[in-house]
Amino acid sequence: MQSSMSRRGDCYDNAPMESFWGTLKTELTFHRRYQTRQEAMQDIQEYIEIFYNRQRKQKKPGYLSPAAYERRFYQLQKTA
Repeated sequence: MQSSMSRRGDCYDNAPMESFWGTLKTELTFHRRYQTRQEAMQDIQEYIEIFYNRQRKQKKPGYLSPAAYERRFYQLQKTA
């Protein structure tokens, strides 16, 4: 069992994932009641794949969604 992915003495390793979990809970799971674990898993998967990765704009990558940021990154790599 591994309790953390963080290196010893480096609390910033887990910061991106902790931020994601906080966002997921605030935007999705705190507002819903699930009848089954399968229903929760499906809802979370749809949130991540459809909304979070493709539509939700984020501040750090210049107010782009992760998918749009990735497309832009690879387009810039082709032109360089």
